[in-house]
Amino acid sequence: MKTFKDLEFKKHPNGDGILSHLDFDNGFTISVIAGGDFYSTPRRDFPNPDDFSAFEVAVFDVGGNFTKEFFPDHHDNVLGWQVRDEIDALMLLIQSR
Repeated sequence: MKTFKDLEFKKHPNGDGILSHLDFDNGFTISVIAGGDFYSTPRRDFPNPDDFSAFEVAVFDVGGNFTKEFFPDHHDNVLGWQVRDEIDALMLLIQSR
């Protein structure tokens, strides 16, 4: 099973922060980002994920659309301020489908 340690981060395309996308075998994709414009801790632009304690996370379905299937009671398409253990749990849940 894939976990946070399997994410490979690169510079976010908007030029601020970092981004990682990981496609799962079941067609879902997780996006994990951090930086000054995102719901991360700190809200600063650093090049290394080790500089962050929390991240913004989104999940996309097979068609590339946002899905809240894995967090249906949440009010937004993204989860803010997620720590590594929470991201691991979400990734395991996605892979269990």
